Amino acid sequence: MKSISAGPTLPFREVVLGALIPAFIFSTGIGALLPIIAPYSVERGATLATAGVVAAMLPVGQILADLPAGQLAAKIGDRPAMLAAGCVAALGFLLAAFAPSVLTLAAAVLLVGASNAVFHLARHSYLTDVTPAQNRATVLSTLGGVHRIGQFIGPFLGAGVIHFFDMGAVFFLAVATALAATVTVWLARPPKRGTEHSPTVVVAEKITTPRFWRVLSDHRQMLVTLGSVGMMVGAIRGARQQVIPLWGQHIELDPTTISLLFGLAGGIDMLLFYPAGRVMDKLGRLWVGVPAMTMLGVAMALFPLTSTAAELALVSMLLGFANGLGSGIMMTISSDISPPEARPQFLGAWRLLTDIGLGSGPLILAAGAAAGSLAAGVWAASAVGPLAAIGMQRWLPRYSDHANRATRRRAGLID
Repeated sequence: MKSISAGPTLPFREVVLGALIPAFIFSTGIGALLPIIAPYSVERGATLATAGVVAAMLPVGQILADLPAGQLAAKIGDRPAMLAAGCVAALGFLLAAFAPSVLTLAAAVLLVGASNAVFHLARHSYLTDVTPAQNRATVLSTLGGVHRIGQFIGPFLGAGVIHFFDMGAVFFLAVATALAATVTVWLARPPKRGTEHSPTVVVAEKITTPRFWRVLSDHRQMLVTLGSVGMMVGAIRGARQQVIPLWGQHIELDPTTISLLFGLAGGIDMLLFYPAGRVMDKLGRLWVGVPAMTMLGVAMALFPLTSTAAELALVSMLLGFANGLGSGIMMTISSDISPPEARPQFLGAWRLLTDIGLGSGPLILAAGAAAGSLAAGVWAASAVGPLAAIGMQRWLPRYSDHANRATRRRAGLID
């Protein structure tokens, strides 16, 4: 039987230099920034509540820019959008470093969040275009992996900069990473297939740009059904980011132990992106997506049953394993189902749904805590994982030729 992994050779220079290395460098700068936004805001005169709002400007900027990011990439192309986003991000970091007020700092963080959305979407669309479908999951899982590695390394680099200089110097580190990512994208040669991903479609010798609202209308059923799965995946992943610190504090662990457990989960998460991608390319997306979401839900549900650091460590490791198993799954699915003639607009809409889910996850935990039971909030969030798995199993074969071997066989992709 012919394997789906057999096919065109990966364009190494375009994939690695054009997207993976820039993604790692860019994510390292974002990772260095994340832990210091709130304390830097306090240092600039903000209250704790205001500092929380300033920190929230990063995801808010991403959500606000998701749809415009798709439009921008559709109009100017994926690589130019990455170049523009890298430059604007550098300006945002620089503005934050010299911000004369907390309001200016908040605006700078919002700008960085918006640039991050454009850079992420453009490199996703670019990789979808230059990577053979037979290798798509491996490449996009690797993209998710280098993003995780960058955000893991970034805080350590930031801590070193703070040790030798001050907190504000971290923003200059982020400026350097944004510019380095931009230069790397610029050095990567365009695809050999004539031109890079074009935002236009030739119809009867007339070049037209697909209208955004037409794209939403044409694919509304897919966005409502499979898009809801994307929101659920985003929600449980958003809750995952906060459950270790919140439950660790609930059982009265010290901050150092909580940080170590968080790092342990992140370390395990980073190890699985390549095997996850290979399984998706060989067997289909459901072979990774369904067990990963189910396992995430199970791991989340175990947190309220822990009362010691050792128990929390074991459950945190399972959580990291489950999330790592699903590395790149939603990027791969969205690439599979995106229409080639309007890919950036579609991916912008898809990313908006997943980012809304990502923001709602911590709110589920917070709602439980506000109601007097953090455990209830954790269990409510954990239920989202199996629901996402059920939705994926039901709807993905309807829209994707790569859902499993049966859909691939029907599409003529394997014998």
